[in-house]
Formats: sequence, C-alpha cells, structure tokens
Amino acid sequence: MANSINTNVGALVALQNLNATSRELNVVQNRVNTGLKVASAKDNGAIWAMAENQKANMQVLNATRNSLQRTQSVNDVGLAAGETIMDALRQMKELAAGDMTNASVLADLAALREEVVAAKAAASFDSTDALSSLTLTIGAAPSAAEIDADLASAITALQAIGTSSKSTERSLAFNDKLQNALEAGISNLVDADLAKESARLTALQTKQQLGVKALSIANQSSSILLGLFR
Repeated sequence: MANSINTNVGALVALQNLNATSRELNVVQNRVNTGLKVASAKDNGAIWAMAENQKANMQVLNATRNSLQRTQSVNDVGLAAGETIMDALRQMKELAAGDMTNASVLADLAALREEVVAAKAAASFDSTDALSSLTLTIGAAPSAAEIDADLASAITALQAIGTSSKSTERSLAFNDKLQNALEAGISNLVDADLAKESARLTALQTKQQLGVKALSIANQSSSILLGLFR
C-alpha cells in the first residue's frame, strides 16, 4: 500500500471497521437492555408483524377469559343458592307428607317457603339472575303438588347450571392453555437469548477497543512520513 499524505487509507479502513463494530455493539446493548431481539419493526419487520398479530389475539383471549369468568361466577352463585333451595324444598316435601292441617306444620312450611323465595331473590351476580330458569309456584298456602312442581323445577334448573359450570371450566382451561401457548410463541419470536447476547457484548466491547487502537495507529502514519524528511 502506497503511503500518502492526502489520503490515509489505513485510517479510513480502521474507521469503517470501528463504525461497523459500534453499530453492532449498539444493537447488542439494546437487546441486553430490553431483553428483546425484535423490539420494533426496524429490527425485523416480518417477525415484528407476526408478534403484534399474536399479541392482538391474546387481547381477544383476555376478553374471552373475562366473559367466561363472569359466567362462572353467575353459575357459582346459582349453585350456592340452589343448595339452600333444594334443602328447603326437601324439608317441605317431608312436612307435606304429614298432617297439612297442623298449625305447626303449616308454620314450618311458611318459614321454609320464605327461605326458598329469599334464596332465589338473592341469587344474583352483576345484575344477572342466576336462577332465572327456576319458576316457583308455591303460594301462601303450600300444597304437596306445588312443592313437587317446584322441586322438579329446581332440579332441572340446577342440572342446567351444573352442566354450564362444567363446560365453562373446560373453556377457561382451554383459554388459559391457548394464552400460554401464544405467549410462549411470542417469546420465541422476539425475546433475546441473554446468555448469547452477553457473550457477544463482551466480544464486541473488546473488538471496539482494538478498533480504537488500530485507528490510533493508522492516524500516526502521517507522522511517520514526516520523519522521512528529517
């Protein structure tokens, strides 16, 4: 390579290499700082777009999960109130098999009827009637036929709620598994391998220091040429 005072080729090459190392070092430092190998569309447009689409899908699943949890809460309230209602109706059926003219029996039946009515009225979550499918026919003077009808209605309603509750549990479990799979997929797309990036960071920092030294040496070539004329 010819020596020239007009163009320091060695310094230009050293500077280009140093700039390339600095750019690569900045990329690695950003990955270490953010934990992401694709933090924006500039890093990798195709991968970033895929990750953003999956993040949008996760938001939809979050909304679905909230809806399912609300449904489950309604079912839980209905089942809890249903247990009280079933217990009261069974006692009423037992009492109705006895002397329906007995004042004590009638008083007990009336008290149990109030329990049933109160439990149904209280079975509400977020303004939703959890026992809307349960129709009560028991009047002020409860008859055996009315008790049987209400018992059958309660059994049918609670059976439906129980089926819905089980189905909702399965839907929630599937939704959670799908969310976990999407989250893992997004991580595979955009997360940085910090162990690998840490090793690269150390190597690039060393390379940068060597580049600075090489540039310093190259810049001294003009001084060497000056010495030739002394």
